[in-house]
This record gives sequence, C-alpha cells and structure tokens, in this order.
Amino acid sequence: MDGGASIEITVLGGLGEIAPAEWDACAGDGGVRPVDPFTTHRFLSALEASGSVGRGSGWMPRHLVARAEGLPIAVMPLYAKSHSQGEYIFDHNWAHAWERAGGRYYPKLQSAVPFTPATGRRFLTRPGFEAEGRAALLQGALTLAERTKVSGWHMTFCTEAERAWGEAAGLLARTTQQFHWQNRGYADFGDFLADLSSRKRKAIRKERERAHAFGGDIVRLTGAAIEPAHWDAFWRFYQDTGSRKWGHPYLTRTFFDRVQETMRDDALLVLARRGGRWVAGALNFIGRDALYGRYWGCVEDHPCLHFELCYYQAIDWAIAHRLARVEAGAQGEHKLARGYVPTPIHSLHWIADAGFARAVAQYLEAEARAVDEEIEVLTAYGPFRRAPAGTQAD
Repeated sequence: MDGGASIEITVLGGLGEIAPAEWDACAGDGGVRPVDPFTTHRFLSALEASGSVGRGSGWMPRHLVARAEGLPIAVMPLYAKSHSQGEYIFDHNWAHAWERAGGRYYPKLQSAVPFTPATGRRFLTRPGFEAEGRAALLQGALTLAERTKVSGWHMTFCTEAERAWGEAAGLLARTTQQFHWQNRGYADFGDFLADLSSRKRKAIRKERERAHAFGGDIVRLTGAAIEPAHWDAFWRFYQDTGSRKWGHPYLTRTFFDRVQETMRDDALLVLARRGGRWVAGALNFIGRDALYGRYWGCVEDHPCLHFELCYYQAIDWAIAHRLARVEAGAQGEHKLARGYVPTPIHSLHWIADAGFARAVAQYLEAEARAVDEEIEVLTAYGPFRRAPAGTQAD
C-alpha cells in the first residue's frame, strides 16, 4: 500500500450496508473455510436479520470499515451495549463500582461476536494491509468512543497476538480462561483415551455406556443432511436451556432459519432420537482448525447424555476431521475430567476516565495472577497420564 494514501473510517448501522464479499475479504473467508465462522458476513448478518441483535436487544451494530482509495482494507464487528449480557467475559463489577462512584457505565462499545465466547480475530484486515488496517481500526474505535462519550470500549475473545499488539498500543489487557480439548495427533477416540490416566479412562467409558443406554440413537448432521425439521427440534431444546440460563433465549427462531439458508456447511448438529422423537441435541460450528460447541438442550433427561452429545461426540468428530481443538464454550470445570484443559483467553479494554482506568488496571493485574495460578493448579489435576521420575505411567 502507498504510505501516503489516506484511510477513511466509516461506521455501519448494520451488515446490510456492506457487500458480503467486501466484508469477508477482510474477515478471511477467501473462498475456503474461515478460521472461525463467527466474524463472517453470513453469521453476523444472520444475527441482525433475525432480530437477535439490534433494536431492543441491547446490541446495536456500529461496525467499523477502513477504506483506502475506496477499497475496504479492514473491518471490525462493533456494538453499542446498554448492558453486559451475552458477553461471557463479564464486567458487571466494573459497572457497579463506576455507578456507585456516580458515573454512567452504559452505554459502552463492545468489539465482540454476540452470545459467542469463542476466540477469534477482532481486527479483521485484508491480506497485505495488516499494519495499517489494524492501526486505522484502533483509531476509529477510540475516536467513536470519545465522540459518543461512552464509558469505555472493550474487545473480548481476541487472539493472543491482538492482545499483545493492543497492550503495546496502550490498551488494558485482561486474561481469563476456558476449557479446550487439544488434539495431540490422535488416530481415534480410543487413542485419546489411551492418553488419559486409567481412572479417567474408566470413568469416560462408563459415562459413554450410560449415555448410549438412553434407548435411542445419536446422529451427527452437517451440510445438506441438515433439514428444517432438525432446526424445529433444536429450537425446542434451545428454548428450554435459554429460559433456564438467561430467563429468555438470546437467539430468535429466525436465526436458525438463516443458519439453514446460509450456514449449513458451517454447522454440526448432534441429535439424540428415541422412539422416533428428537429428545436432545447440541449445536457446533466448524472452523478451519477447530470445532466450536455452542448450544445444548433437551426435552427428556437421560444420564450422561449431555456429556456424550456436547463433549465426546465433538471430540470424536474433531479427531475424524483432523481438527486441532474443540472449544466447548464458557465456564465448566467439569470439562477437565473429560479431557478439556484450561486455556488462557484474552481481551482488551479502553476506559475513558483516567482514574477509573487506573483502578481497573490494578484489578486486572491481580486477576491475571489468580488466573495463572488457577490454570497451573487445574492443569496439574488434569486427566492425562503423568509418571514420576523413574516410574512408568499406567
């Protein structure tokens, strides 16, 4: 790029204001499976077109586009938030502290994928424009935050490289953790089990036996094998889980219709059927190197069926398709016993008030130490075989 070329930043009120090919040229689609599908035009526009985000949701699109001589060189998913729901890296305590001090925490700006706790790029740049595109997006986000007088701008579930760059640029960096399954070159599920301690192997085999004794069959569906009737069933499951977790589901029924129309090749449905009736299911999205577990639900309770559909079926599918990892969503130390290991998660933050920013920085330093210690302890108690010096592993 010509170093003298000017870059123009525009703010979009929705994905309908930019052509899918222009957005995806920066999001990294490139005609092949994206690294993750969540920042593609088809996923983000499905959220908007279905009413899952937008007016009344607390997620108002304010996406950024950086153009050089008319060519989009970088884009960023960005939202004006009136609450902290659906984020999974939470700042409720920051909001309470600032409001007790007489400040106004909402609205804020959030660079994220709504309702999706999955790590991925947030500075989306066209190949060859990485440095200038990232710098332009950062300046655009900070300018928008200052002009709209919000309390801050937050970028959650960014990559480790983005975290390092943003921290060097003066942003506050935060470390939290999730549980991910890592593929160590396993040939099949049995090969994975052989990597575990004998006690964990036995426990997982027992859980799988109990799950498969529910009296039906389990199917995995993707692409053209997914039919509208499967979404009808999954919607019932999702409503049940969403009502219990959040009071009401974040996603609308129309969102799943949009996935059927535009994202069947990005989706993996794992469904359990008993007596000709779908009784439980898990929805995953497929990335270039990872499988992302997103939602689970059921209309019948069966022992261990949740673990089978959400964790073991995902591992089995990832091994068969040579994926590097499975990200099973937020929280859940119970995942550790099932082969998922603690993994650092990164975010970046800009706080408008200097005094409040210093307080948040101190909090983040203490939190990072606690997270590092927790990851170390949990890893030590992980399910994998360990042999003391001079002995053999079981």
